[in-house]
Amino acid sequence: MGGATTNTGHPMNDDQEQRPESLLPYDDWTETALRQVMVQAVNHVAAHGLPGAHHFYITFRTDHPNTVIPPRMKAQYPQEMTIVLQHQFWDLKVDPHLDELSVGLSFGGVPTTLHIPLGAVTAFADPQVQFGLRFKPVLPADAPAAPEPAALALAPPAEPEPEAQKAEPQVVSLDAFRRRPTPKE
Repeated sequence: MGGATTNTGHPMNDDQEQRPESLLPYDDWTETALRQVMVQAVNHVAAHGLPGAHHFYITFRTDHPNTVIPPRMKAQYPQEMTIVLQHQFWDLKVDPHLDELSVGLSFGGVPTTLHIPLGAVTAFADPQVQFGLRFKPVLPADAPAAPEPAALALAPPAEPEPEAQKAEPQVVSLDAFRRRPTPKE
């Protein structure tokens, strides 16, 4: 016997009205608990390294007031950025007092340390096991609200393109590849 139950433990029928609005912030509590799943995964990897083929995609708001990234990256990614923790990263840690994670990564051959508030993280994924979480950004009480991303997909974030592949697209004429009719004699 399965199915949803009401807050009194009685089964709900599909034709019943929607559940009443809660006076308790269950959604907020759930999101906070799920952020802790991400924190535990990061702490585990910081202590033991990535096991097997596991790797993490972490998407975060670069416009969060406490995010610390180099100015050139802020200019390139003014709202949101996804980093991949897989082969080359260092000093991965979560600081519970600052409520942030920090990690060393290399961008274009330049070593950089990122400081990412946990509240700035909008997605966490481990594609190896098809595990992913989405979060609403959490701003400090005194910060202006950041705009929401235009659209959130349910799939894990796309792997960032290497900088070498971000050149302007080239237009190739298909005329060079078309068969030309042979002249009739």
